[in-house]
This record gives sequence, structure tokens and C-alpha cells, in this order.
Amino acid sequence: MSNVQPASSAHPTSDARRPGGSGAPVIEIQGVTKSFGDREVLGGIDLTLREHEAIALIGASGSGKSTLLRCIDLLVEIDDGDIFLDGQVITDPSVDPVSVRRKLGFVFQAFNLFPHMKVIDNVTLGSVRAHREGRKAARDRGIELLERFGLGGREDDRPDELSGGQQQRVALCRALAGRPRALLLDEVTSALDPELVGDVLDAVRGLKEEGMTMIIATHEMSFAREVADEVAFLHEGRIVEQGSPEKIL
Repeated sequence: MSNVQPASSAHPTSDARRPGGSGAPVIEIQGVTKSFGDREVLGGIDLTLREHEAIALIGASGSGKSTLLRCIDLLVEIDDGDIFLDGQVITDPSVDPVSVRRKLGFVFQAFNLFPHMKVIDNVTLGSVRAHREGRKAARDRGIELLERFGLGGREDDRPDELSGGQQQRVALCRALAGRPRALLLDEVTSALDPELVGDVLDAVRGLKEEGMTMIIATHEMSFAREVADEVAFLHEGRIVEQGSPEKIL
């Protein structure tokens, strides 16, 4: 049985589920290329993510899904093309990457939690340091998020005291703590044992119901079919098919 509570206030929207694809563009990717040495990883990607929309990136390992997410978050520098966030180009060398990352939440495949820090400190670190939020306000929001995702009472634990699924939900809380414009989810279930996957998927479903704007790299086809408004199938660094889940899957 899932420990995730019903949708509440992880990201404020109206109560009604919003139709995907009907809002203003949040992230626009135009002609993005990236190579590592002689290996082309992204070969001219065009993609638009709109307000309250969820796009699933699917494709084999090595198809470019994770690299594309890292390019959006400016963790990897693109070779050519442009990426826009709320209409502003973010891939210009003059743009401060930290200012961009304040507006995006990234959930990594391998959690990337600090093992020496308490759960609550992992969740609030970005809010306090990057967003300059007061410690009490950051802690209050962190506790609210932990309770929202079935982790109430675990705020003083260390990451190694939690299961893999619980650690991934902590990572999700951390990504949401700064109230991001969009979430980037990179294969968030692939490092988990099968019995731990359900709660993480339930958490993402809840965010979708609240209207969270998301790009989700996943190998879970049934999950992509259920959550995504649009699916982009990557093969060798190119989007070879794109459309509704009903069309692609």
C-alpha cells in the first residue's frame, strides 16, 4: 500500500486537473546538439514543454534522455542551439547557471543525497543557500513536503536509515522545496528494487494531478502512458516519434 498522501500543496494550482499542453511555454528547446568527443549524443532536438504539461522522454539507454535533462539544467554545456526558460534564453554564456537552477527542480536517478546530513537538512539546503529563505520557513515547508510524501517523522533520520524508495521521495521533496517552475525527473525508479517503485510513481502521479510541469525520462512505459500528456521517443540522440501516449505507446 502506498504511503503517499492525497494531493495537497506541493505546488499550488487550482483543484481541477489542468489539460496538458494548453498553457504558455515554460521550456523551449530549439536545435540543441551535443557531442562527447566523436560521439554525437544529441542531434538537433526540438521540444516545447508548456505550463502544467508532463512530457515523457522514452528510449533505450544511451539514447540521450539524461543528457537532454542535464543540458536543460545547465549541468552539461550544449554545442549548438538554444534553450529558453519562460521565454528567456538560458544557454547564453552570460547567463548564471545558478539563477536557472533556482527555477528548476532536478531529481536524479541515484538520489544524490548528502549521507552525513539529516533528511530535513537535505530537503532545505537549497532553499536556505540558493533561495535565501529563512531557516524556519524552509524547515516548515520541508516538514510539510515530507508529510505530503509519506515521510512524516523521518526528518531527523540519515539517508542510510531509509529505503531506496524513501530516499528518492526525499530527493523529490528537495526538488520541490524551492517551488520550481518545472521538474526534471531522470529515471527516478531505475535504481530501485521493484517493490519500492510504487510509492515513487504514486508521488509523481500526485504531482501530475496538481498540474506540476514536468519532463520525465523513464523506461516505465505504463507509467508514461498514465502520466504524460506527450511522449517523445529518442533514438541515437534524435526525437524520432512524438505525440500523445495513445499514439506513441
